[in-house]
Amino acid sequence: MSTRRSEAQRRSKLVLEHVSKEYQLKRNETLLAVSDVSLEVFDNEVCVLLGPSGCGKTTVLHMMAGLVDPTTGLLSFNDKEIVGPSRERGMVFQSYTSFPWLTVEENVEYGLRLNKVPEKERRERVDFFINKVKLARFRKAYPKHLSGGMKQRVAIARMLANSPEISLMDEPFGALDAETRWHMQELLLDIIDETQMTVVLVTHDISEALFLADRIVFLSRHPGRIREILSMEFKAGRRIPSKEELLETPGYLEIERKILHMMREEASDVEQ
Repeated sequence: MSTRRSEAQRRSKLVLEHVSKEYQLKRNETLLAVSDVSLEVFDNEVCVLLGPSGCGKTTVLHMMAGLVDPTTGLLSFNDKEIVGPSRERGMVFQSYTSFPWLTVEENVEYGLRLNKVPEKERRERVDFFINKVKLARFRKAYPKHLSGGMKQRVAIARMLANSPEISLMDEPFGALDAETRWHMQELLLDIIDETQMTVVLVTHDISEALFLADRIVFLSRHPGRIREILSMEFKAGRRIPSKEELLETPGYLEIERKILHMMREEASDVEQ
């Protein structure tokens, strides 16, 4: 895996400034889901949002995607305010989102057709990303013939084929079995290194966060606030290619223990 530039050498890609989200409930009641979140996501960074259940991780991600408007604060991408969804911000959901009536290659091609990408370029992009996610043998198959991991690879290939500048992923591997999940995590790191894309990923899995992240943004219990931003200093500026090597890297157990302690503290606060 390649050595990465320091934060000082990279430019901000996505910026959140004092962002809060309040939902309107029945009987004029409101629910504050996210409170005063300020964050920069850097070019070619894997930024992971982690925290206890209900802390607003997905709400933050959906605001980044333009699917949810903030109640207060400002979100910007490439110095332009986010006011809705955009091709430059790709989204992968936890649930499988393939169209069941389309084959693998037709699913991957779908967004390109909508955006009127010329046929030759469409074919080149579809071929490249189907090969990249290792689905070439299944390109003519329909989603009902695929395993869960394959369906999620289709979703990732479809998002990447549209060449977004940033990929927003909402627990993309959460529904997979353990073996498939870590294979998919390793595949994602390979794609990130090859395409140099920027990723914001939501997870509840501490080991997944530590494996994938360049930085972990740890959110407190509801309403979600940034409790701490953790730099993966034990990785020494590189991405570690396998789970085995990660577990053997000095410093891994210490930061895992720290995050487990923060999770326990947040849970204790709820119980009191």
